[in-house]
Amino acid sequence: QVQLVESGGGLVQAGGSLRLSCAASRGPFSSFAMGWFRQAPGKEREFVAAVSWSPTSTVYADSVKGRFTISRDNAKNMVQLQMDSLKPEDTAVYYCAAGQNIVTIPTIQLYWGQGTQVTVSS
Repeated sequence: QVQLVESGGGLVQAGGSLRLSCAASRGPFSSFAMGWFRQAPGKEREFVAAVSWSPTSTVYADSVKGRFTISRDNAKNMVQLQMDSLKPEDTAVYYCAAGQNIVTIPTIQLYWGQGTQVTVSS
């Protein structure tokens, strides 16, 4: 079973940047597609971005396209989310997840991390 641990959240002003990391252990990390999701207070969890097992394909939610970049390093069992031009509406708990492939991971996830808080002040 894959274990996922997120880090890198925090408080940042609007227009600033943060880089989230997700470290994976106890599983064949390189065989999974990896994704980031977020959940704002009072809202449902939503898909943010995903990267295929071979990091050649990525997909983004329209709300973050052009501002966020997902990447992975299979040698380090790590996936990252670079977040630039942050907006107050990006405030949420961000979760890392593993899935079978990049097509299904937005709707079907196999493993979850515990989440990291991102707060963007105006």
